[in-house]
Amino acid sequence: MKKIFYFLIGLAIIFGCSCRSAKKIQKVISNSKKDTSRSVILTDSVKEDSARFISNIFSKIEKNRIDFQTFSAKLKINYEESSGKDNDFTAFLHIKKDSAIWVRVEASALLGIEALRILITPDSVKIFNKLNKELIFRSVSYLQEMARIPLDFHTLQDLLIGNPVYLDSNILFYRKDASTLSLLSIGAIFKNYLTLNNNNYTIKHSKLDNVDLMRVMSCDLSYGDYIGNFSTYRKISIAEKWKLDIEFVFKQYNFNEPLSFPFAIPKNYKLK
Repeated sequence: MKKIFYFLIGLAIIFGCSCRSAKKIQKVISNSKKDTSRSVILTDSVKEDSARFISNIFSKIEKNRIDFQTFSAKLKINYEESSGKDNDFTAFLHIKKDSAIWVRVEASALLGIEALRILITPDSVKIFNKLNKELIFRSVSYLQEMARIPLDFHTLQDLLIGNPVYLDSNILFYRKDASTLSLLSIGAIFKNYLTLNNNNYTIKHSKLDNVDLMRVMSCDLSYGDYIGNFSTYRKISIAEKWKLDIEFVFKQYNFNEPLSFPFAIPKNYKLK
């Protein structure tokens, strides 16, 4: 149930996005110096000259943020575990901004039969498993318990929409070449090595490492197949003692249309 929950709500990306050592971050910086791109480590002597450039980058990232009132989508989801097991699912997603995230999941092997339904609000998480006839009712802190990091409703909402997450204004390094622009930001929780497409400042890749060096997990997020500023393809790779690769393909999606969030509690289900 735990791994299914992970890919369902799309948060494998945050599930344990964590920590590689600071040496690996430094290796990224060191390697970038060897090519012909422009790399800048923000020491005190260059911070003043770089401040305007960074401010301009942030304003463009902010301009690309997707603002909406409602969002609906049909997704194809494939995930592969370290055991080599490959699974395919179809998910239907409804979001009302800052209010509700609703997910219905169909298992491909069951020919379109609904397997799970999830309703997440800023205060609660509700799940019913139709296959096992089980109900789960929890506070929203359940997200954090499952992910083992500070994960709230609004961060999850940004992840599903495709907006940047855990991006801090504390930029220690940036790199620019003909096609991409990369930033290394350090926040209270994560180091985020974010790579943007240079032509329109949409996200290409994000690598999240936990500031706590005792963590051993890593999380890589890739974005592609953009239509405007919306990424219709996402890949999430998580590695700890186990490895999980998840691909999301948005087959259909709509913004700002009327939506429903059906979640009638079935009879004869047991509370877990």
